[in-house]
Amino acid sequence: MSIEVWQGDITTLDVDAIVNAANETLLGGGGVDGAIHRAAGPRLLDACMQVPEVRAGVRCPTGEVRATPGFDLPARHVIHTVGPVWRDGAHHEPELLANCYWQSLRLAEQMDLHSIAFPAISCGVYGYPLQLAARVAVSETLAWEKSHKVPRRIVLVAYNDATFKAYQQLLAQALPQVA
Repeated sequence: MSIEVWQGDITTLDVDAIVNAANETLLGGGGVDGAIHRAAGPRLLDACMQVPEVRAGVRCPTGEVRATPGFDLPARHVIHTVGPVWRDGAHHEPELLANCYWQSLRLAEQMDLHSIAFPAISCGVYGYPLQLAARVAVSETLAWEKSHKVPRRIVLVAYNDATFKAYQQLLAQALPQVA
């Protein structure tokens, strides 16, 4: 099993699933959500509209996940998760963000997916501080790796240099403790 850091466009990765940092409607938005919807094509929006909660007009709760096909993406599936909006760290943001990673990995395991790629969930318009979010991403993926066999490959995708460096630094600090 491996956890790797990769810098670039998550929509170009050939993995079993990419995680979408979605909004509560699952119907597309800005940032990585908009990029995934554009790259996957209009069938992704149609699939999201068929999610039972969305059809019923119910929003997807923060920290939960839903899966759709990847359509025009190299990834075969999209796992949509709603990250927390950063307020001040005292409103369960770390636990909710951790749940985004854990639930995405759990769903990937249930679907027998062997590779998954994560964006920096909540770090865009949701305002989660990068260092704090990266710490959650690294700790949750490392914890998962210690106790599960799939997915075998976990990719933390950095959209810029600062995110790439944060992931690399935190993984380097944590790995000696894992061994």
